[in-house]
Amino acid sequence: MSRTTTVDGAPASDTDKQSISQPNQFIKRGTPQFMRVTLALFSAGLATFALLYCVQPILPVLSQEFGLTPANSSISLSISTAMLAIGLLFTGPLSDAIGRKPVMVTALLLASICTLLSTMMTSWHGILIMRALIGLSLSGVAAVGMTYLSEEIHPSFVAFSMGLYISGNSIGGMSGRLISGVFTDFFNWRIALAAIGCFALASGVDVLENPP
Repeated sequence: MSRTTTVDGAPASDTDKQSISQPNQFIKRGTPQFMRVTLALFSAGLATFALLYCVQPILPVLSQEFGLTPANSSISLSISTAMLAIGLLFTGPLSDAIGRKPVMVTALLLASICTLLSTMMTSWHGILIMRALIGLSLSGVAAVGMTYLSEEIHPSFVAFSMGLYISGNSIGGMSGRLISGVFTDFFNWRIALAAIGCFALASGVDVLENPP
């Protein structure tokens, strides 16, 4: 005589049977995978805000090199933040369709490539175009990072991961300004942005190589 699997006394559906047979897929603290994923997202958050704010301390240098007023040079920062805000409207739904990780990896790679390209621009309009694309690309990390952690990390430990991710955002904004300012003093603004772009590129590769 066959037996029917039940859930809370009721006959189990095919979905219930499937969920019973599958192990918990959340990543738990104490495992190597937990630290890899958490540190990868910390690095991604750091790179995101370093790329976003790295131009702030070099605005006077840009004003002098391109013959701009202070107000005009500040557009390089404001256009990035504006495009990031616009991109948030689309990257969330896009990540629902194609997955969180592909969106984050693509965002970091595109933003870092645009940053590297901006160091080769000889016109102010070219730099503004690159900065707009950087802001739009970075929305893929800003909109998806915390959702990704909440879906992959065990609920008991997700607060730690999110806290580290948010601290990466704050540290990134500060370190991006610091690094670009110091590198500009010792070298020039193009080398400063190239250094930050290379770090962001490495961060994108790190996220790509980390499961899930």
